[in-house]
Amino acid sequence: MDTIASLFSFITTPVSWIIVQFHSLYGAIFGPDTGWAWGLSIVSLVVLIRICLIPLFVKQIKSMRNMQALQPKMKAIQERYKNDRQRQSEEMMKLYKDTGTNPLSSCLPILAQSPFFFALYHVLSKIASGDTIGVLNQSLVDSAREAHIFGAPIAAKFMDSPEKVEALNASLTEVRIVTAVMIVLMSASQFYTQRQLMQKNVDLTVKTPYMQQQKMLMYIFPLIFAVTGINFPVGVLVYWLTTNVWTMGQQMYVINQNPTPGSKAQDNYLQRLLNGITAHGEVRGRRKRNVVQAIVAKGADRNDNERKFIAALSKAGFAAQSDGTVVKSDTVTAEAEGGASARRQQPKRQSKAQRQAAAAQVGGAQQEDSTSSVSDTASTSKPSLEKRDEPQDAKPKPAGKTAPAPARQAKSGQRKGQQRPKHPSSKK
Repeated sequence: MDTIASLFSFITTPVSWIIVQFHSLYGAIFGPDTGWAWGLSIVSLVVLIRICLIPLFVKQIKSMRNMQALQPKMKAIQERYKNDRQRQSEEMMKLYKDTGTNPLSSCLPILAQSPFFFALYHVLSKIASGDTIGVLNQSLVDSAREAHIFGAPIAAKFMDSPEKVEALNASLTEVRIVTAVMIVLMSASQFYTQRQLMQKNVDLTVKTPYMQQQKMLMYIFPLIFAVTGINFPVGVLVYWLTTNVWTMGQQMYVINQNPTPGSKAQDNYLQRLLNGITAHGEVRGRRKRNVVQAIVAKGADRNDNERKFIAALSKAGFAAQSDGTVVKSDTVTAEAEGGASARRQQPKRQSKAQRQAAAAQVGGAQQEDSTSSVSDTASTSKPSLEKRDEPQDAKPKPAGKTAPAPARQAKSGQRKGQQRPKHPSSKK
């Protein structure tokens, strides 16, 4: 580690100068020889560096999203040219060029802050040995050697010998407890940062090897920090723990305010946006209007989260416009109210006994109607029957003809309809 740190000795002077400036500020508040003055100087160094790296962080976010979107196309190229490595590489480079994607952009923040990290490591190593470096003169070096953070000198390491720790006016037990706690916190913050990225800010509809790689890094990076952390001075652990916490907070802000399309974070963001629109009746904020405008412009290319948002917006009686604003839609409201009224006017579902009773009533009514119809028919045909029953002397009948017997009502068990008259010889 010392050999690698010595390669970045050219940047130790700017790093030491920044630390000295912050130390003069915090030393006036907490005292020049306290651990708070030197520890907060290192924390302020991290904050200053990370503020300067915000543009690179934005590029990292864009590059990661572009890489996620390109994964299906990259997989298709690999399948198509799996036997031709050269053609596969050429097609990949062409894809990156056409889409303006740089695979190395996702590593820019880490690469950019690596020189500062190793320069700080080199400065703290010189402080531990009592040597001057950069703008740190001997008095400042002695002051830094005496500074303790929770009982551990900022230049002490977990693997230092008892003699070296005693030379820094501290005990080995306190140094190892403090460094162990910092290493655990550093690894846990790194794991949580990667975990929230995988669970909330990844498009779950795209299953690619890129997601598996990120999942592996979620477990590998914390392990690397845990193994290498035992060789870091307390000041470097403070630096790396601070930068991990900064990254975690910065990523939480990006996930909540600018989530990846198709991710769980986008679903939560659009739900919050919908609640704000229904509460105020408008889209408040320029950035939120840009989000609505982008969703409207997608049209049929919207993902599931965006389609659900538009449907919920219409159900609430609003229509999204192409400029990102929303208007109250009377048509949608009327349809919603009409549908609700229609649903309220529907009869309640009847039980089986109620349906059987209703069917029996309908059957009884039909039977009464059929009986009345038969009675009406009988009454209309009565004159002809009476005419048939007139006395024989009223109208002479031709000789040699026998009058037909009157129709008799069919008894139970007999066949209905007109019965054949009996033979005259059967009468007695």
